[in-house]
Parts: sequence; C-alpha cells; structure tokens
Amino acid sequence: MRNPSNFTFRASGRVLKFDGFLKVYEETADEDLKPAEDEEDITLPLLTQGETLRALEINPKQHFTEPPPRFTEASLVKTLEEKGIGRPSTYATILTTIQDREYVQKDQGKFRPTELGTVVTTMLVRHFEEIFDVQYTARMEEELDEVEEGKITWVQALREFYKKFDKDLKKATKNMENLKAQELPTNEICEKCGGPMVQKWGQFGSFLACAAYPECKSTREIVKEETSSNASDPSAGAEAEPEPCENCGKPMALKRGRFGQFLACTGYPECKTTRKIAAGGGAPKKPDVTLDEVCPQCGEAKLVVKDGRYGAFTSCGNYPKCKYIKPKTVGVSCPKPGCGGELSERRTKRGKTFYGCVKYPACDFVTWNKPVAEQCPQCGSPYLLEKSTKKEGLVHYCNEESCDYKISVEPQGVAMS
Repeated sequence: MRNPSNFTFRASGRVLKFDGFLKVYEETADEDLKPAEDEEDITLPLLTQGETLRALEINPKQHFTEPPPRFTEASLVKTLEEKGIGRPSTYATILTTIQDREYVQKDQGKFRPTELGTVVTTMLVRHFEEIFDVQYTARMEEELDEVEEGKITWVQALREFYKKFDKDLKKATKNMENLKAQELPTNEICEKCGGPMVQKWGQFGSFLACAAYPECKSTREIVKEETSSNASDPSAGAEAEPEPCENCGKPMALKRGRFGQFLACTGYPECKTTRKIAAGGGAPKKPDVTLDEVCPQCGEAKLVVKDGRYGAFTSCGNYPKCKYIKPKTVGVSCPKPGCGGELSERRTKRGKTFYGCVKYPACDFVTWNKPVAEQCPQCGSPYLLEKSTKKEGLVHYCNEESCDYKISVEPQGVAMS
C-alpha cells in the first residue's frame, strides 16, 4: 500500500475580504435545494500558515488537461492588447493580412493555421528568434511611443533594430532551408508511370509529384485529415468514395489553385474537367443543370448551366470536346449599323464586367455600363445605359453625346437634367 504522505490533497474555496453590500443583505439558499458543488462557492475558515489540518472527507475527482481554445477575432485582439502588440488602428489590418495571405483559415468563427502559416512561422521563428519574440515586439511599440514623445530620435530606434536584424538576415540567407528544392520520399506510386512519388512544396502548399519529372509530370493533392466541421457532419463519411467526372467517369481529385481549392479530373491532361467546391468541403457549390436546348455548335449534347469562378454560365455538356459557351445576352441589339448581333455580358481577365457584341471580333462595340432595352424618349436612341453612383443612386441615361437625358430609377422615377 502506498504511503499517504506521497499524495497532495487540495481544498479550494474563497475568503471574504470585504463584505460590502453583504453587510446588510445576504442571499440564503433554499434548504430543499441541493447545495452547490462548485468548490469556489465554499467559504474557507480562518487559517494560519503551517497549521495541521484534519481531513474530514476526500472526494476523488479526475481532470484532463485540455488545449487552449483557438483564437477568434475578438480573443486575438484581446491577446494583442494584453501583450502590448500593435495598436487599435492596426488590429483590423493584422486580422485581414493573416487571412489574405492564407496563414489561417476561419472554421466556425475560429482561426485554424494552414500548412503555409505553420511553415512560415516555424522558419521565421527559427531564424529570427528575437524579432518574433512577443516581448521584443512590445518593446518596439514602446520605442515608437518614445519617438513620438521626443525622448529618442527615429534614427536611434532604427539603428538599434537594424544592427541585429542585418546580422540575422545574412545568416538566414545563408542557412535557411529551400523548401521548393526538397523532395521527400513517400510510399505512394505514380498512377501514370508506376514510379515513386515524392513530396514537394509549391506556391499553395505541399503536394505529391512523380520523381521522374520532367519525363512524367503527374501530381496529386495530399489528402488532409478531416477538420472538426467535416467530422461533425454525419453525411461526411471517412470512407466516402471520390466523385466521378461527369465527362470521362474517372475520379475527381481535390486540388488548390490561384483562386482556392477546386475539384479536377484525375484524367488530366486528356480530360480537363474542373468543378468549383464550397469553402468548407468537397461537395459542388451548385449542381450542373441540363437544359432542353441542344448545343448549336456541335449539335450532339444539350446545354448545361454550370457554376464558374464568376457565377453561373451556360456551356455545351460535351466539354471539353466542344467548348461552346452561350453568351449571356441582355436583350439589346448591337447599335452598330448593319451588325445584327446582340450585346452580352462579358468579363475581363481581372473579373471586371463589361458588355460587348456577340459577333466579336467582327464587331468591336463595347461599353462598361449595362445596356437597358428602353428607347430614349428624348432622342429616340434604341437603348439606355444603367449606372449607379453614390450621389444619384441607380440611373438610366442616354449614350448619345448630343443627348443629356437621364432619369433616376430608385426610389421613384423622377427626371433629372
């Protein structure tokens, strides 16, 4: 039997230092109710240091250590304030930057570090330990306050910082690992050539690539463990089979690109089918809708409404064999004489919307504002343009230079000149 003296027993409670309002009012517990079990509600008797206590009762309780909760926007700002990092004017920028650079992702309102964020933090802390120390950052904030108060000059503050930083930068330039040059061996086999796959690091994180590159350019996304949000979803099974490609039947794989994650056919480059996914999982954001209209270009497949990077669009269901995309017309004929085409909504490479003729490049008519199928009552022009301004709101106006017709369409149609 173990010696009881090897164990430490603890009693928790509270001691009243100042009675305050309790001097005239104290709430009494109902005798019929069960007394509170919270140890903090127990009032401790007067004790002296070194006093020997007699155990009247021992209640064994087991507690497990839990990790601290993940930061939310509010708790992160509170921690920054407590540690003296940043200023109220910079908190919003900090929260925006860590998300824009994909160092963290929001999961049910909480920040979760990404693979990129973990790697960047590990390498920077390893090679710039002093700069990334919380106390150092707080000291820098204090020095900035001293510069503002005129106690030190900004030259002194920068000289003190740069002396150490320059030395660490030269050392990091020489010793920091080149992740993009690393190739870690794995047990995975290439599906195309049968050779071994290696783990490499790219712009969007780690991935699997064939060791025979550049002869074989096969790549594969590394399967990540399910997040808590997926694990809580009963419909998201751990052994769920990958979705088949609607064009060739091969399984779709999760990949990451310039605009985030997406599903791509594993039969690439023979099959270039891709599909947009929701922010939190691998399911399509919107299912494709097949129309009764037959593709006018190939005449074989029906048209399908898909959900693309810039919203819904209609294309041939036989893609990529047929790359027909139906123009999104606005119901206005092209105003160029003898053209006979229609105006459609289009987008630039940067995603900005404009309107042009469907007969481009034969017809080069374009306009930034949306054409409206309304005849100008002042000059008889077959269409008006629509634009929205902070001062006037949504207005319709004539595109003819010699006509100054303009009318507000919200909240009431009041003519303006």
